[in-house]
Amino acid sequence: MKLTAAELVQVRMPLVTPFETSFGVQAERDVLLVRMELDGQPGWGECVTLPSPVYSPEFSEAAATTIRRFLVPALAGIESLTASKVAAVLEPFKGHRMAKAALELAVLDAQLRCVGMSLADYLGAVHATIPSGVSVGIQPSVAELLDVVAGYLDAGYVRIKLKIKPGWDIEPVRAVRERFGDIPLQVDANTAYRLADARHLARLDEFDLLLIEQPLEEEDLTQHAELARQLRTPVCLDESITSAKSAADAIRLGATGVVNIKAGRVGGYLQARQVHDVCAASGVPVWCGGMLETGIGRAANMALAALPGFTLPGDTSASDRFYSRDIITEPFVLSDGHIAVPTGPGLGVEVDEDALAAVTVHRETVPIRWP
Repeated sequence: MKLTAAELVQVRMPLVTPFETSFGVQAERDVLLVRMELDGQPGWGECVTLPSPVYSPEFSEAAATTIRRFLVPALAGIESLTASKVAAVLEPFKGHRMAKAALELAVLDAQLRCVGMSLADYLGAVHATIPSGVSVGIQPSVAELLDVVAGYLDAGYVRIKLKIKPGWDIEPVRAVRERFGDIPLQVDANTAYRLADARHLARLDEFDLLLIEQPLEEEDLTQHAELARQLRTPVCLDESITSAKSAADAIRLGATGVVNIKAGRVGGYLQARQVHDVCAASGVPVWCGGMLETGIGRAANMALAALPGFTLPGDTSASDRFYSRDIITEPFVLSDGHIAVPTGPGLGVEVDEDALAAVTVHRETVPIRWP
């Protein structure tokens, strides 16, 4: 199969409620989508970059430029293009994992639709439904936090993740634990702390948390290992894990006891499966993180999270957690705390062109430059 067409689609999705983390507040999600055709068969991918480089060095404008100028032309030169070749073809271009992941996903979607296979089956999924957790941003007050958490528990979510930062950590967690008892509960720091905060973070041990996610800077593996020795709460790495190799290194150093796998962050769903395999071989549990994806990226995350090593509920929320109207025809819904894994060909979802048009701010054809 050969790449015959490519498009970049920039959409702006209003969030149901603003979402605050330690690196800022989002009231809407600017999303970069990729549509590619292999011998005329379309496939969709989603780039999980943010508008600015606050979560990772990548950001959406740079991703679009990289895809347009370098990555698509490189793929256009491959006579028989399959998803398994994408990473190797794009390897000469350093970094830009999220951009590469979007293209790999679009190729996967088109390739699998041609043979009638679902992404879940291709990756090796073993579950038909997956437990759904929800991530709760930093709230204006503890009282408002408790109301938000109560609403998600009433909706059926089986695990709560609280964003924390210095000044918003011990008391919010204490209040949630005291109000809601022994619910599955974890926290996410998004690199907001330093090793000098170890004694303070150890105060979280009393709350019997599933994990504390990415407490220190992403490059501080040795310091994460030292922190892990000082805490009873398992340390989970997110931003630090960029490949199967980095996962293996972190596990060997004792820097992590749990891994959050985000396909965009590691360069694609095939690399994400390798991270899963490395962790499974080491007995390290994994779960699937989220980046406020549309239904396109959410469908792919569902397929990934159905692999056997994903033993903790992930940030695989229903579509209405973030968006009043998704861009797929059938939004993901929560049922008894679980969401069904798509079983149709490719991603298993169809783009709602009317919904897409309503939120599109720019759409362009990327020239296919043959060698």
